[in-house]
Amino acid sequence: MARTVGIGHQDFSYLIQNNLFYIDKTEFIKEWWENEDAVTLITRPRRFGKTLTMSMLEYFFSVKYADGGELFEKLAVWREERFRSLQGTCPVISLSFASVKEPDYTATKKKIFQILADLYSDHAFLLESDLLGEGDKEFFRRITTDMDEVDASMAIHHLSKFMNLYYGRKAIILLDEYDTPMQEAYVNGYWDELVSFTRSMFNAAFKTNPWLERAIMTGITRVSKESVFSDLNNLEVVTTTSEKYADSFGFTEEEVFSAMDEFGLSDQKQEVKSWYNGFTFGKRTDIYNPWSILNYLDKKKLTTYWANTSSNSLAGKLIREGSRGIKEGFERLLQGEYLRISIDEQIVYNQLDGNESAIWSLLLASGYLKVADYEEYGEGLPLTEPKYELTITNHEVCLMFRSMVRGWFSANVSDYNDFIRALLLGDLDAMNEYINRVAEETFRFFDTGKRRSKRSEPERFYHGFVLGLIVELEDRYVITSNRESGFGRYDIMLEPREAGRDAIIIEFKVYRAGRDASLEDTVCAALSQIEEKQYEALLRQKGVSAERIKKYGFAFQGKEVLIGTENGKG
Repeated sequence: MARTVGIGHQDFSYLIQNNLFYIDKTEFIKEWWENEDAVTLITRPRRFGKTLTMSMLEYFFSVKYADGGELFEKLAVWREERFRSLQGTCPVISLSFASVKEPDYTATKKKIFQILADLYSDHAFLLESDLLGEGDKEFFRRITTDMDEVDASMAIHHLSKFMNLYYGRKAIILLDEYDTPMQEAYVNGYWDELVSFTRSMFNAAFKTNPWLERAIMTGITRVSKESVFSDLNNLEVVTTTSEKYADSFGFTEEEVFSAMDEFGLSDQKQEVKSWYNGFTFGKRTDIYNPWSILNYLDKKKLTTYWANTSSNSLAGKLIREGSRGIKEGFERLLQGEYLRISIDEQIVYNQLDGNESAIWSLLLASGYLKVADYEEYGEGLPLTEPKYELTITNHEVCLMFRSMVRGWFSANVSDYNDFIRALLLGDLDAMNEYINRVAEETFRFFDTGKRRSKRSEPERFYHGFVLGLIVELEDRYVITSNRESGFGRYDIMLEPREAGRDAIIIEFKVYRAGRDASLEDTVCAALSQIEEKQYEALLRQKGVSAERIKKYGFAFQGKEVLIGTENGKG
């Protein structure tokens, strides 16, 4: 009989004691302990078992659970005597920043202070010990929600000392979701304030801490060393491209297929693979998202589980407000192509506004993209940065992105859909009516106004507009932008997938007072460019007849748009 799937449980003991569905990942305990790294930072996408792993570590090592060996008796770590004897022997400090999602620095600081105060409250028994001096006890009592930043930054450091005095052994520190406050700080504009405090706290807890046995931090991203880890030369960083612990987070294909056999779903393995497989950690290319698999086993339905679990606002913000290069790259990804780029896995949040490499790196770390191929520099290769081929992770993530693009036009979805229908019918009057209503709403949405000129607005609208076309029309057209044809690069081309449909070429131009007397002149300039550069050459080579190629010029003046054709008719 198949085990019960419990959705959302992150407490290791609860899963084991209630015999809920669980895939044994306790080999991680053995592997991590034998590696003997002082401080380990492990980055994985959300919902990949990081919190459950930290709970497992606490139940295994903490003296608080010295009689908890029965939890591990049927699991892999219990096979060796030396690990059985290690269970329940270490003081453990365990905390999580997963809930620190505040709109400003004051609220964030207050939330972190509350977490630290609660941690000290849980260890109030240390105050009763004669092993703590009066100075230590005075510090202990100061750790409240009203403490100052200096005491807060030293709280974990001193708690390690107090536990060492009490237990006679150095402490293990487990910090889950360390980077959640930093992502919120970037989105809400208080990055510099938070980084200063975090750097001081991490230095005290993980670097200048003689009472530290070992530590693990988990998160989604590897925040740059210069930001928060500048003094931590003892930090072992394990990212999604690292070989270490490659199968310790997420489910392997073997584990997924075994679970499907248990639940009587063996006949759907290929469908599940196409939906949820594709996460790549190190050289393991068969990793599945646990959240999606657990929900699928429970509900027996293929749909978007992981993509809908929490806000994708940061990914959407980076793409929507991104440069031309970001939107063009995303366009290729949506159509199943690859991006071949250099990435830097050290995320510098305050550089995301202008650093394309940082944006792709963050989308990779977050699980939205995967490494399809990797070219490392070395003997016989030029001394350049390694190149990665990135693609969208799987079908579930692709559906999430398509839904995100549709959401960009949600305020005027009716007008946008009416425009597309008018475009396909060649109804020029209706196209002009609807596109102006769409532009009025979405110009502001696609541009944040951060030191960007008015000239940038049409370009940002244009690239978002292309992505909308891809999402809505890809089943009927091959849609490309900024590609070579004839003697130049066209703006947008819609190539029909079936014979009998019209092909469409669109050229965008911004009205310039010194060049154009009116928007009509700007339209003419766009149409002339289509002819002069012979953009239809690619379509003609593929056998599309001239009468089946419609050409449109789009002219922009502020938020006003005028669309025209060679003869003024659709």
